[in-house]
Amino acid sequence: MTERSGADEQRPDAGGQRLTTRETAERLGVKPETVYAYVSRGQLSSSRAPGGRGSTFDAAEVEALARRTGRREPSSATGEPAVRTGITLIADDRYYFRGVDATELATRHTYEEVAEWLWTGELRPGVRFTAPAQTVAAARRAVGALPVHCGSTDRLRVAVVAAAAADPLRFDLSREAVLGGARSLIPALVAALPTAGGDDGAGARDVELSLDPGYRAGAGAAAPGGSATAVGLARQLWPKLTARKPDEPSLAALDTALALLIDHDLAASTLAARVAASARAHPYAVVSAGLGVLEGPLHGAASGLAHRMLAEVLERGGAAPVVADHLRAGRRVPGLGHRLYTGEDPRARTLFGLLARIPHAGPALAAARDVVATTARDRTLHANVDLALAVFSVASDMPAEAGETVFAIARTAGWIAHALEEYGERPLRMRPSGHYTGPRPPQPLPSLAPLRLREWPRN
Repeated sequence: MTERSGADEQRPDAGGQRLTTRETAERLGVKPETVYAYVSRGQLSSSRAPGGRGSTFDAAEVEALARRTGRREPSSATGEPAVRTGITLIADDRYYFRGVDATELATRHTYEEVAEWLWTGELRPGVRFTAPAQTVAAARRAVGALPVHCGSTDRLRVAVVAAAAADPLRFDLSREAVLGGARSLIPALVAALPTAGGDDGAGARDVELSLDPGYRAGAGAAAPGGSATAVGLARQLWPKLTARKPDEPSLAALDTALALLIDHDLAASTLAARVAASARAHPYAVVSAGLGVLEGPLHGAASGLAHRMLAEVLERGGAAPVVADHLRAGRRVPGLGHRLYTGEDPRARTLFGLLARIPHAGPALAAARDVVATTARDRTLHANVDLALAVFSVASDMPAEAGETVFAIARTAGWIAHALEEYGERPLRMRPSGHYTGPRPPQPLPSLAPLRLREWPRN
């Protein structure tokens, strides 16, 4: 939390017409330093507080400046609340990370490199994230204690809590500390997941390469050349998703999927993460908030529904009866349509292009196209990224929840990017007012049932 001087917290007795520096900064939606910049430019006038410590500002003048600068939170065209952000833009059926086409970034750079771009605005060729051994050990112990029926998102939530408990510096919200924690948390989450098939000892060998005994906070282990075939997060994650031996086209598709899914503007889980960051929760708590929302069937879990649908299409030999069953039951056909795109989801289009290069993905890819063509007889609904993830998971012999796992690991970097941005805003700015619809006061006290004395058994 930002420390404030005692003088700046004292409200002067001036009829309630003057504001402290902190109150002025909150009204304008800026940092206190910016308030004094306005003073130096002649846009605000200030007076010394009683006793000569701190400054006060005319409330009417502050409100006039707020109207001129437009620093208050904007509203969208539909009247929904909007949040200032410089991370992701979605426009004209494309999306951009810090102004750069996200699909081009994802196909030309590794997940870790795209994450660094999102966090810092700089590309670090060959960057690799590493995790301290003690963090991985704590996360694995916690995950290992869960019941066997738990899903991957359950395990990731527990792993985040364990990683937070192992980091005594988690409350340091400086940019360097947050970035150092993020670079270690993501590979720790991957390492904490059990290996597909249960052979955690043998299958975890690739993951062990991500552990750095000489770990230093904020450092990333560089791999020569920045090649997607180097030991990166995609190769570490693969044995957690399937027992099938990986091939380079499949690893490239997984790495690209991770990069494509890093962020997508103010999705539900990202909004939850920003609310947590607005309250100055530490980064691990921010990620926990995002994971809590991600598990909903309308968000991260949507790819699992598409996976089951594609598996049924392959089993029944065509999409028509499967689509008919969904419509008869009043369910939406999974993996189709997106409210932010009028055409095909660019993330899906990019992944479909990579999946077409994988021979064993052919049947699942054909099944997805059959679903799209079948629904097009009624109305045109384009494929979204959930359908593309389902093709990948079905073709790679992964469980239905694999897409959700990929989504959660990928989006962790996006939540961190939004946390970094939100830490630079005034605290608790995401505090909407409730629109009360209950009984109008005053209401009588509710009547209570008479208390009955407990009868104790007699000997």
